[in-house]
Amino acid sequence: MTARRLPLPPSLYAETARPAPETPPVEGDRRVSVAVVGGGFTGLSTALSLAQLGVDVAVLEAHEPGWGASGRNGGQVNPGLKHDPDQVERDFGPDLGARMVALSGNAPNLVFSLVQRHQIACGALQSGTLRAACQPRQDADIRTIADQWLRRGAPSEWLDQAGCEAITGARRYTAAFLDRRGGQLNPLGYARGLAQAAIQAGAAVHGASPALSVKRDGGAWHVATPSGTMRAEKLVLATNGYTTDLWPKLRRSIVPVFSAIVASERLPEALAQAILPTRSVVYEVGSVTVYYRLDRDNRLLMGGRSVQRDLSRPAELRYLIAYALRLWPVLRGIKWTHAWSGQLAITPDHYPHIHEPAEGVLVCLAYNGRGVAMATAMGPELAKRIVGGKAAEIDMPITGIKEIPFHGLWKSAVAARVTYGRMRDWLGV
Repeated sequence: MTARRLPLPPSLYAETARPAPETPPVEGDRRVSVAVVGGGFTGLSTALSLAQLGVDVAVLEAHEPGWGASGRNGGQVNPGLKHDPDQVERDFGPDLGARMVALSGNAPNLVFSLVQRHQIACGALQSGTLRAACQPRQDADIRTIADQWLRRGAPSEWLDQAGCEAITGARRYTAAFLDRRGGQLNPLGYARGLAQAAIQAGAAVHGASPALSVKRDGGAWHVATPSGTMRAEKLVLATNGYTTDLWPKLRRSIVPVFSAIVASERLPEALAQAILPTRSVVYEVGSVTVYYRLDRDNRLLMGGRSVQRDLSRPAELRYLIAYALRLWPVLRGIKWTHAWSGQLAITPDHYPHIHEPAEGVLVCLAYNGRGVAMATAMGPELAKRIVGGKAAEIDMPITGIKEIPFHGLWKSAVAARVTYGRMRDWLGV
């Protein structure tokens, strides 16, 4: 029996991304050194890194590479973790903390180097990331963030209100931090390109192959799929916001949160230059994050937290459209052509979580809104640990799986938090 491969949800990316590589389902009983469950950025980057090291590796994806959040996110390639560098070093110490900061800060450079090396057609542009304050009370935090990265040699600067307006065309922002390591791409095109690169390096990538169960038998991990079984010495679980009950307690250790995007028609060049002349991607510092970018085709993509379900009509994202018009009244009258959403994973401490819950098993998930760069960067780290074993230190902490109390209430809690956050941001409190 072959699993039903769900089609990609409608989106601008699905219409414009490079073609998907061939990823046939698993057939029969196969054996590899490493099986990777999940065909998003984490799984594909890990498979590529392992294949380049000569490891026999196979990816098992329920639908097709990039089907989940990897192919539906905002396409922002942002440096850093959720927490600021000094906080990371306080939390994890001067050694590991500093390595975490360096890994996350350099993550966009890794993404853009992979795009160049493998000639991945994905509209990539290293145009910088702007973290913007909407209220004067946030200015000091932005200054602190800028100072911390500048002390570490990042190619970045702090901008005042006039500097913000010059880059965004909007008068809303009181201060911002520009980090030139960041940028943008079509994430579905990037995921497909990573899959193609992994295949060319020797990895097997199987679509329509959801992992139904995992068990240890005869010294190997057996991963059952609808049409076959993959036996592997080692196992990587990289399922992020679409994590199931495949591994005990894992699904209840993260909160899946929907983020949604609405895209405009192609804007005339003069209008594009008026709103985002440098094409730096922007995300706001607020109770509920709003993020946006202008892609290479002059389409404006506005993103933010969403209702907790898939959606596909621009009318369902009126609040984002209204906010765009608030930023740039000159956009009144343009058409909004696409809307979509997807699930990302949030953790209580807002750090990515890496686990080794059993011998030969690695888990990596939950990038808290920074998945394009960080999920890519974790690929080489996981490969290092797989090949070198526990003697191989990686630049992120390895922790135990912790269930979130009252996890069953997450949908109601997220909906209430988003509503509350929007009210605070709108009122400026």
